[in-house]
Amino acid sequence: QVQLVESGGGLVQAGGSLRLSCAASGLSFRSYTMGWFRQAPGKEREFTAYVSWNGVYTAYADSVKGRFTISRDNGKNTVYLQMNGLKFEDTAVYYCAARLGPGVASIHEYAYRGQGTQVTVSS
Repeated sequence: QVQLVESGGGLVQAGGSLRLSCAASGLSFRSYTMGWFRQAPGKEREFTAYVSWNGVYTAYADSVKGRFTISRDNGKNTVYLQMNGLKFEDTAVYYCAARLGPGVASIHEYAYRGQGTQVTVSS
């Protein structure tokens, strides 16, 4: 059974930092492209970042570029999202997801998704 479990969310002041983690089990982690998505209240889930199976390729939404960094540790079956310079508008539930195949893709193309972790940024 595939499980993706996010952690590291919480309440932080604007300008602060958080690091999200997503621990994967039940799949051959090093074969999967990993992505982070987020969903703010009243909005659709949106792409945030992705990392290729080997960690070489990454891509970010324009809204987080230069502030967020995605990385992975295939030895620990874990993907990370380092979030710096947080803004009020980053408040959302953050989800990790896994898919086979390269490149950026919509959430619907990801075979597995976690339950999410809440990030709240106070202004």
